[in-house]
Amino acid sequence: MNITKENIDALNAVVKVDITAEDYQEKVASVLKDYRKKASVPGFRQGQVPMGLVKKQYGKSVMVDEVNKLLQESLNNFLAEEKLDILGNPLPKMDGEFNWDAENFSFEFELGLAPEINVDLTKGKIKKYNIIANDELIDKEVENLQNRFGNVITQEEVAENSTIAGVFANEEEGIETKASLTIEDIKGKLNTKKFVGSKVGDVLELKSKNLFNEDTKLAASLGLKVEDVADLAIPLTFKIEEISYTEPSELDQEFFDKIFGEGVVSSVTELRNKIKEDAEGQFAQQADQHLLNAITENLIENTSFDLPKEFLIKWLGTAGEKPLTDEEAAAEYEKSEKGLRYQLIEGKIMADNDVKVDFQELKDYAIGFIRQQMAQFGQMNPEDKELEDIAMRVLQNQDEAKRLQTQLISNKLLDLYKEKISFDEKEVTYEDFVKEVYK
Repeated sequence: MNITKENIDALNAVVKVDITAEDYQEKVASVLKDYRKKASVPGFRQGQVPMGLVKKQYGKSVMVDEVNKLLQESLNNFLAEEKLDILGNPLPKMDGEFNWDAENFSFEFELGLAPEINVDLTKGKIKKYNIIANDELIDKEVENLQNRFGNVITQEEVAENSTIAGVFANEEEGIETKASLTIEDIKGKLNTKKFVGSKVGDVLELKSKNLFNEDTKLAASLGLKVEDVADLAIPLTFKIEEISYTEPSELDQEFFDKIFGEGVVSSVTELRNKIKEDAEGQFAQQADQHLLNAITENLIENTSFDLPKEFLIKWLGTAGEKPLTDEEAAAEYEKSEKGLRYQLIEGKIMADNDVKVDFQELKDYAIGFIRQQMAQFGQMNPEDKELEDIAMRVLQNQDEAKRLQTQLISNKLLDLYKEKISFDEKEVTYEDFVKEVYK
């Protein structure tokens, strides 16, 4: 057997694999011998079928199977030994006149080669947001907590501070949904006036258009999707079933303990500091995700290299379960090119900076993730063995293991970027961050 590679250009090559009869005949003979032992042919005892008959019946299919096995194995070994960094998979060059009746065979495969990449982390300007929790946000969160843990008091009629529970209905549209709302949710004085002063059992005549300040509230109240209520203009009835208001909780030790656990917070100042710390911790996660996205876009924009486009389009046409037309494969390439470019850039950065993940790191990361999940459900001190057992079960799921590995690599890369890149830093409130980033 002989394997050779011919470079077409820097990004394309052809590998030729020559297989002679000597390379596969011994294996074919061995397989046919086993077939003879097991073959069941009328007129012959098992194991006594003439080899000539076995060869006639199975010889060609066994030969084709063994040649293909040998071809795949030798091609994979060649790519590994030559340390060829290829994109996609080798594509066989099809020959309509290929003759399986011959003894010696030649196969050719097209290769798409990964380009040489030079990544400069200093190119481009990237804005890094540091999101702070200002006094206004902290005041609002204190008020929210006081209401959430306050005393619910039943009211005789709807007032400005009321929470109203009831049923929205429209028979023609098939709407009959229970909902809870506050006067603050209602849009406009005319709508508010219909609610204030109403009592349990009253049925209000309303219109869906401009009923709530937010479309999300209307969608939730009617059991619809947000996109389905943007232009919704239908009559509604709302039957009031319950009216109440929440008397805010006092800012005392009982309140502090109820929220954060006994003794964690013991004053209003500590409460505000804890809210600020927790909020800015959550904001930092969002800011980091935005930063990683911005860095990714910057790297793609400022790292130039060519790809074996024609090869990749051809490969995409055959890579899925269903073959694609040339036009479909070209469209798929356009959709996936950006992602492929970043994969190559990321791989280069990881190689240049020795960024890698071993199993112990992945297990530790999984344990930390599980610990956070359990804490959200009130399990604050799980045993180490329990955490490790759960982590090992999670990592046995390949999809979950891959997802956690991707997250861990992203975290490592973000730490690297923060160390290597000089950012244009800006301190903003969360409200300003949302306005700037999400427009």
